[in-house]
Amino acid sequence: MKVCLVGSSGGHLTHLYMLKPFWQDQDRFWVTFPKPDAQSLLADETMIPCYYPTNRSLKALLINTRLAWKVLRKERPDLIISTGAAVAVPFFYLGKLLGAKTMYIEIFDRIDSPTLTGKLVYPVTDRFIVQWEELKRVYPKAINLGSIF
Repeated sequence: MKVCLVGSSGGHLTHLYMLKPFWQDQDRFWVTFPKPDAQSLLADETMIPCYYPTNRSLKALLINTRLAWKVLRKERPDLIISTGAAVAVPFFYLGKLLGAKTMYIEIFDRIDSPTLTGKLVYPVTDRFIVQWEELKRVYPKAINLGSIF
């Protein structure tokens, strides 16, 4: 299985990296911000840099949508996993269009309110994971797996 792990650097990337027992034996690539923390953590990984900052930026969305189209058509992942943030949106929508399965994990610090990215990708996510039971009121189809820490 080929896996695309997509997310912002910092805490979102840390959450994705904590899933190492799952992805370590998979054919994989990462899409994240080309910042020092990501470059250090992913030094031995295939990392595709995306455009940032993404916070409510139409320019970033357009640039990262173009990147997602190019990357997903070339790499053809079977599964796209993200913990956010905005860079995940074009990868999830275009990934679904190209036949990939998607898994979104709402970040740990969201206990009873959704993130903007979570709300945007929820309609196209095959497995939506929350880490708090309270979030199932916001995302009724979510699966609560508890903390990934």
